[in-house]
Formats: sequence, C-alpha cells, structure tokens
Amino acid sequence: MMNTWEEKKKINRKKLTVKNIVKRAFFITIGSLIMAYGLEAILIPNQIIDGGVTGLSMILSHITPINLSIFLIILNLPFFFLGYKQIGRIFAFSMLYGIVTLSIGASFMHDVDSIVHDKLLAVVFGGLALGFGVGLTIKNGGVLDGTETLAILIEKRAPFSVGEIIMFVNVIIFSIAVFVFGLENALFSMLTYYIAFKTIDVVEKGLEGMKSVYIISDNNTEIAEAITEQLGRGVTYLHGEGSYCGIDRRVILCVFTRLEETKLKDIIRELDPQAFIITSDIASVHGGRFKKKDIH
Repeated sequence: MMNTWEEKKKINRKKLTVKNIVKRAFFITIGSLIMAYGLEAILIPNQIIDGGVTGLSMILSHITPINLSIFLIILNLPFFFLGYKQIGRIFAFSMLYGIVTLSIGASFMHDVDSIVHDKLLAVVFGGLALGFGVGLTIKNGGVLDGTETLAILIEKRAPFSVGEIIMFVNVIIFSIAVFVFGLENALFSMLTYYIAFKTIDVVEKGLEGMKSVYIISDNNTEIAEAITEQLGRGVTYLHGEGSYCGIDRRVILCVFTRLEETKLKDIIRELDPQAFIITSDIASVHGGRFKKKDIH
C-alpha cells in the first residue's frame, strides 16, 4: 500500500513538472515572438535600438551585412554558459530557449513591413512591445538578454546592484548608438528603453500591484476591524516594543493592492490621524489567506 502511494506521488509530481515546463515554454515563446515583432516591425525600420546585448546586436547588424538573428545567438551564447555554471541548469536552458526563439522569430519577421513610420509612435509602441514580451518571459522564468545574467554574476563580486550594472552597460550601448544612428535616434532609443522598463514592471507585478503596510497606533483594534469590514482585507498583529518608552504595542501588518491604498489611508486617518504608517511595494504574494473577502 505504501509503495503504491509513493508511486502515485511521484507520478503526480512528474505530471505537475511537465505541465509547468509546457506552460513556461508557451509563455516564453509568446514573449519572444512579441519582442521579435517589436524589433523587426517597429524599431529597426525607424533606426531605434533596445538596450543591452540586443541593442549591441542591432548596432552590429546595421553596420554589417549579417542578420540580427545571428548576432542575438552569438552574443548571448557566452552568457548561457555563465548562467549554466553559476546560476543553474533550469535558468540557463530557459534563457537559451528564449533567445533561440527570439532569434528564429526575428529571422522570420525580417521582411515584415513596418507598421509605424512616425518616430514618436515607434518609441511608444516599440517600447510597449519590448516591455510586454520581456516581462512575460521573465515572469515565466526566461531571459531574453544576457546583460541581466552578467549583472547578476557581477553583483556577487562587486559593490554594485543589478540595476546599476545594467545602467552602466546601457550607457555604453547608447553612446555607441550616437555615432551609428545619430544623437536624435539615440535619445529616442533611451526613451524606448525607459518605456520598455516600465512595461516590464507592470507585466511582472500586474496592473494593480501589491503593497504592504505596517501601522502603529493606539487604536490598532479599531483600525484592524475597519480594514477587514470596509476593505475586505485580513490583517496580522505583530509584537512591537518602542525603544524610547519601552511600551509593548501590537503592530498591524496588511497586504493590499495599489488601487486600495487611498481607501486604506482614509480608514486609518479617520480612526487615528496620528498613526505611524510604513508602506512599501512588494513583488508577489503566495499562500496564506490573502484572497480578498467579500464586503457586504
């Protein structure tokens, strides 16, 4: 009986793993193709580039007769081996699959007619296409640019954050773009990258986004009840002690969406205008009883 149960557990794990792999591959494929379309049908015809390895590939394909898809593979390949050795097999192969799919998609879309001929529209919709494609890929465990892998590896050995390293690399890429495409197109490229960056953030975190709040108040019970009744969110009490006065207090912890922030602050101000509030963004929430309760 025990052996049968253990076998069933292994089978279920295997099915779940296969399902996750298929789901991951599907969304990485969609994200890669969206990015490929943004590159070939919007940015390249308007001489606007992306940042990172993709941007360098676009510059090299512009000054040489070699297709963009070839550079995407060649320049990202070293980062695959670095990622495999330093980060892990699953990450590396997810990255390789995404980059190969991006390269194949860019190759097939090379002769696609441009849908945008205005620079400003190209910046906006090109940035949105890149951001949505990359965001969807990252959200499902893939990577479409080796710069991110390089930044993660350098961060472990240098006193710089991933964001700072990526910014430094992109400053170099966009500086080169000034000499290849001209100052105006380089500035348009920087704006495109900014729009893509913000779009990635929205795709990863969702349109609503999640936030957490710590509330310290003499009326913590009333505030906690009001949040539950009026907002439909559960709260957690944490033990706190003031270092100055040494008084024990219950600290309220609550997770909510950005759209609920104004309502939450109104509730707190109404019950205790002097309440001490700490609010911060959070990347994701899993497990527990986070699901919003119905408000009657």
